[in-house]
Amino acid sequence: MDTLSHEWLDYQADHIEALLASHKIEAVVTDVQISPRWVRFALQLGLGVKITAVQNLTEEIALALAAPSVRITRAGGVLAIEVGLSSPQPIYLLALARDIPVLPPVTAVLGLNLEGETYTLPLMAPEVTHVLIAGTTGCGKTELLRTLLLSLALYNRQAHLQIALIDPKKRGFAPLEGLPHLVAPIATTPDDARSLLDYLVGEMERRDRENAPATPRVIIAVDEVGDLLSISDKEVERSLVRLAQRGREAGFHIVCSTQRPSAEAVPSALKANLPARLVGKVASGQEALTATGIAGTNAETLTGSGDFVAVIGGQLTRFQAAYTGSLDIRYIQRQLEMPASSNEHDRSIPLPEIGEDYSAIYDEQGDSGQDSQA
Repeated sequence: MDTLSHEWLDYQADHIEALLASHKIEAVVTDVQISPRWVRFALQLGLGVKITAVQNLTEEIALALAAPSVRITRAGGVLAIEVGLSSPQPIYLLALARDIPVLPPVTAVLGLNLEGETYTLPLMAPEVTHVLIAGTTGCGKTELLRTLLLSLALYNRQAHLQIALIDPKKRGFAPLEGLPHLVAPIATTPDDARSLLDYLVGEMERRDRENAPATPRVIIAVDEVGDLLSISDKEVERSLVRLAQRGREAGFHIVCSTQRPSAEAVPSALKANLPARLVGKVASGQEALTATGIAGTNAETLTGSGDFVAVIGGQLTRFQAAYTGSLDIRYIQRQLEMPASSNEHDRSIPLPEIGEDYSAIYDEQGDSGQDSQA
């Protein structure tokens, strides 16, 4: 466990200032933020100091702080140095949900933002509607997708929300097999995916034709959409594009993940209709631009393991994705089998009384969460 005393933080801040001063860079550490995975030192630069002068000293700063690596970031008018913790702590979905008794309909819990506040995603908001999750292997995109879906099941009754799952690799959604919100068994083959999407397109058209209420809302989740499209016929792609273009008013929302956000993997006609982007670590600045749709996100310098940026309505938010281990899933599925409260505004299920230290509970179950966001 990292020592995060005031003395240690002051010591590290002094090291940063001294190193920069030795390179004739005037800078003062003005603030320190601590997340479960890194410490962020905010810098105030002297007049005329170039940001590139600090960026060019990344390796020297890491050496001075005895850190494997550091990350230089800029958000608005703040330049910061992020130092990863040697013993990062996972964030637990149930721990976050315990402090949020009520959420707006069809709103997912994603994790914690830079300010340490629970970060949520309202899928019914016009700037969200459909979501693309992108990042390299190990960034935590499938885990984030599971967290998003489980939190929706946690806060929304089956009568108000249903979920359709497509999993060509047959691994990402397997733990969600028992969710009662599923409209059909998990589609794992091209034929299954085509049949499920045909049914959903037909239901969308029926709602449009009959001017029917857009309820229950249907979340269509695809893990590794690029893999699905590479092994399926064009009808699967056409159905996804059609649902993305016309689904919102009828109550349909698409959430896709992909390792490759390029046009070859995710066709432009589909990606253009996925306005909300949740992006983990990517291989290069060009991939960061392709995945997020805007420049300057630095997604290529994210640390992986659940470290994400969200681009919603042109606004950039950094967040750490919450962990949903086997304990979360078993508890949620077990409680969803119980009768729902008669109060229309109650959450779907009660949360467990397991105290403050959720990590201890996971350790007892042999499920620490340390590898969950890999």
